[in-house]
Amino acid sequence: MTSPSSHTATSNGHHAPHLTDRIAVVTGASSGIGAATARRLAAAGASVALLGRREARLTALAERLRPTTPGAVLPVAVDLADPEATAAAARTITTTLGPVDLVVANAGVMLGAPFEAGRTDEWDRMIDINLRGLLHTARAFTDDLLAAAARGRPADLVHVGSVAGHALYPNWSVYCATKSAVAQLTRNLRAELGPRGVRVRNVEPGVTATELGSDMQDPDMRTALTRMRTDLHPLSADDIAETIAFSVSAPPHVNIAELVVVPVRQG
Repeated sequence: MTSPSSHTATSNGHHAPHLTDRIAVVTGASSGIGAATARRLAAAGASVALLGRREARLTALAERLRPTTPGAVLPVAVDLADPEATAAAARTITTTLGPVDLVVANAGVMLGAPFEAGRTDEWDRMIDINLRGLLHTARAFTDDLLAAAARGRPADLVHVGSVAGHALYPNWSVYCATKSAVAQLTRNLRAELGPRGVRVRNVEPGVTATELGSDMQDPDMRTALTRMRTDLHPLSADDIAETIAFSVSAPPHVNIAELVVVPVRQG
């Protein structure tokens, strides 16, 4: 039987932890960091539930993963801003795969604009997905995580935040506010759930090349984001997925509580 900290090579040359027998949930799994994280965890042997709103993408990813992973892969289309829908998705996952012991709450949107010109519908969308969706996700699986910890198993709640939660980015004020809330929520949940054996952590990426931000209404902000990603040799989604896999492979009594991951050129 392999230990939680043992590793195996993956197709891109990285070394992923063995996560056999773990049951993982990844939100925002239809693209970017979520899809990359689902691939990494599945490659390491975990059974993975793919959560997101774009059902066709989730299904396509599941079909690609199933032939190459020893664990099960379950796509579940859900609006995470809806607490009842999220709770129903959790019941489906538990019934199909079993009790969850690894949650990666990654779903998010990034919509920038000067504050005085910001669209309130974009503000609401960021609050709904970046904060409310993360809250509903954590709440839906906390009982499973606590039960896993009580059985002496590793139990992980991973929030994907952003360096924007503590850095200053003009014209991104509301996005930064949501990520700051994620950071503080994570710290408090760590204090609340950690004594009961659940490892709660915040992974904070810097500039990363994904489709995040492509749906912004402000054309100047889309241009500025493209330029930033061009100039800084950005991280890839796989870089963040590897970081998450590394963190959940630590010995069960070790919590890598906060991880800031940035391109070297971002400083």
